[in-house]
Amino acid sequence: MIDGLIQGKLHAKAQQRTGKAGRPFVTAKVTTMAKDGNAQFVNVIAFAPDACNALLALGPGDAVALAGELASGIYMGKDGAPRISLDLTAHAVLTAYHVSRKRRAVQPQGQPQDSAPPPPEHWPPPDAPFDL
Repeated sequence: MIDGLIQGKLHAKAQQRTGKAGRPFVTAKVTTMAKDGNAQFVNVIAFAPDACNALLALGPGDAVALAGELASGIYMGKDGAPRISLDLTAHAVLTAYHVSRKRRAVQPQGQPQDSAPPPPEHWPPPDAPFDL
């Protein structure tokens, strides 16, 4: 078993299903970029309630990072060439929503969301060598 951390974009809306024992789970397909620049699909399955809810809240094209058990395999593509398949059992899901929520949670009280300094009162300076 390999502990894996992948990031990519959700290929299509995640699907909720129910197992034989009546327990819900979620399946999804994530598109990642391989080293050679080609797209690599990762088949994802999640059983943990938090991971399931996070996947179901996302839409196609949303960025996502997943951690869990990664398994690899080989299959023959339509062109007859061997291809790699990746399957991930997700234990944790991180999205842009989670990042902004955590950032707000650790930000000191009273500090503005954007801590960039305000622009000068006279911008651009009168002696600037360019026109805006």
